[in-house]
Amino acid sequence: MESIKLIIADSSELFQFGISHIMSHVPDIKIVCVANSNEELIEYCEGHPYDVVLFDYHAKNFSIDVIEQVKFHNRNAKFIGITGEKTGGVVLKGIRNGIKSYVKKECSATEIVDAIRETAKGNQFFCGDLMEQMRNENVNVENIEKEALSCDPISLSDRELEIIKMIAEGYTNAQIAALLYISNHTVNTHRKNIMKKLGINNTAGLVMLAVKSGLVTPDSYVGLPEI
Repeated sequence: MESIKLIIADSSELFQFGISHIMSHVPDIKIVCVANSNEELIEYCEGHPYDVVLFDYHAKNFSIDVIEQVKFHNRNAKFIGITGEKTGGVVLKGIRNGIKSYVKKECSATEIVDAIRETAKGNQFFCGDLMEQMRNENVNVENIEKEALSCDPISLSDRELEIIKMIAEGYTNAQIAALLYISNHTVNTHRKNIMKKLGINNTAGLVMLAVKSGLVTPDSYVGLPEI
């Protein structure tokens, strides 16, 4: 059986050493490249065969938009996100930008190896701790498992962003409708569409995501102002 060709994309020497040590004991996985930057990753991917990229897009010299550049040359490129970050919002952002599977750097060697094997087969893999974290943050886990969250970026209109901000600041549907000169029904429709797009199933999850993404700050809650 041919070995899985793995690229490590992370500028941390300690991480590189740790993964290399783990894979030296795994006969069906072969590290073919260790990239220290976006440029090195793109250069290798354009001219060499590979199966899976183990990628920390928060690492120095890397950014998540490199996935799009790699996929321009190989639309079937498979990325596993591995990072110290572990919030549901971070995971969703990664997947929507082309990450196939996701594990934490705190995961066991067995989980990381399993993630590489499953991803190489075309399957998604999420470590148990991340799945639990997303459930705790009210992120719709079923969307990840069943819909595989398209790699296409999620597009929110200016109006939808405005409504997310107002919801997170504590305004009710009626107050939003009055301030924006639209009907309650329209606000409710926007709200449902936003939650569907973001894979969130309640207001608490929406507020949390708004804070984490910087749309609002924790001290910007206005309560219930009079209209």
